[in-house]
Amino acid sequence: MYEHNMKMPIIEVKNLKKSYRSKKGSFFAVDGISFSVEEGDIFAFLGPNGAGKSTTIKMLTTLLEPTEGKIKINKVDPSLNEDEARRSFGIVFQDPSLDDDLTARENMQYHAVLYGIESSTAISKIEKLLRFVELWERRDDLVKDFSGGMKRRLEIARGLMHNPKILFLDEPTLGLDPQTRNHVWSYLREINHKEGMTIFFTTHYMEEAEGIAKNVAIVDHGKIIVQGSVKEVKRKYKKETLEGAFLEATGHKIREEQQTSATRMRMGARVWGRRG
Repeated sequence: MYEHNMKMPIIEVKNLKKSYRSKKGSFFAVDGISFSVEEGDIFAFLGPNGAGKSTTIKMLTTLLEPTEGKIKINKVDPSLNEDEARRSFGIVFQDPSLDDDLTARENMQYHAVLYGIESSTAISKIEKLLRFVELWERRDDLVKDFSGGMKRRLEIARGLMHNPKILFLDEPTLGLDPQTRNHVWSYLREINHKEGMTIFFTTHYMEEAEGIAKNVAIVDHGKIIVQGSVKEVKRKYKKETLEGAFLEATGHKIREEQQTSATRMRMGARVWGRRG
């Protein structure tokens, strides 16, 4: 079991901003946020649609370049050494980013090639991870025949292939049935508990965040409204549940976020296709 006595920040964000131009002028999707995530933490980044969650996670994972501010991932500034920063984290996208025309094993092998993992190491690692997510018996089946839950489990296995210190998950259980959601989180909790992997995730399921996360940040209109432990956030708003605190903080109902396939493909192409 992983133990860490001296807690150090593995994600550091200072005055992070991202602006866009439109016909009405420029606006900030992320407007000067600062926070840190300790190594081994399970950290939930919460907010309503348009709050800046996805923009933030894209900047943290090098998919977008910040307009202003500083990011450090495992003590590395991605703007100075993008490839080194990327080796520190895995990503599970909101929408599936697997190749449906490949088998589960082939998807894993492709990821191993992208990260320069030796074939002998990759073979044993693939078997270990596919067994871990209970997909070894389906290793040679095409992904297009998988259920949504199976695809999500495969994406988690793929994200762990290169032994990252951080796993970023954008709405990892969106659209999954409760039983599958529980299975997904049981894998993630085990990784966090045994290996101390830092988990950074967004979700619309407030009860899920309350039951899983150690610390949370609630963001709206590009700014962090409140951050701290789940207990601290509930205490601040005098609410018995995190959902109650969330609604009090944002004034919004929790809504489902949708991401177009085109957006997902652009994101996937930049992470898995642009190496150099």
